[in-house]
Amino acid sequence: MSAEIVFRRIAKREMDESIAWYENQHAQLGLELAVQINRTLQNISQNPKQFPLTRGEVRRALVRRFPYGVHYLIENDRVVVLAVFHVKRNPTLLEDR
Repeated sequence: MSAEIVFRRIAKREMDESIAWYENQHAQLGLELAVQINRTLQNISQNPKQFPLTRGEVRRALVRRFPYGVHYLIENDRVVVLAVFHVKRNPTLLEDR
C-alpha cells in the first residue's frame, strides 16, 4: 500500500523554484528534474522506511541525476515532505522544519 505524500508549503515552493531555475538554464531540464523528483516521491510512497534517517525522525531520499534530497517524516499512513533541498546548501537551514 502506498503512503499519501503531502508537502509543507516551503517544500513545495523550493521544489517549484528549483524546477523553474533548471528550466531557465536549459529547455527541458526543469521537466527532467520534475520527473526525477516524482520518481523519488513514488519510491518514498511505496516504502517510506527504505531511506536513511538523517536527523531525529527525518529521512532523506536523494534525487537521481540532480543534487537534491527529499527530506521527509513518516506520520501514520502518510509522508510529509519537509524540504526538496540542494545537497550543497547548509543543512542547518532545515532544523526548524
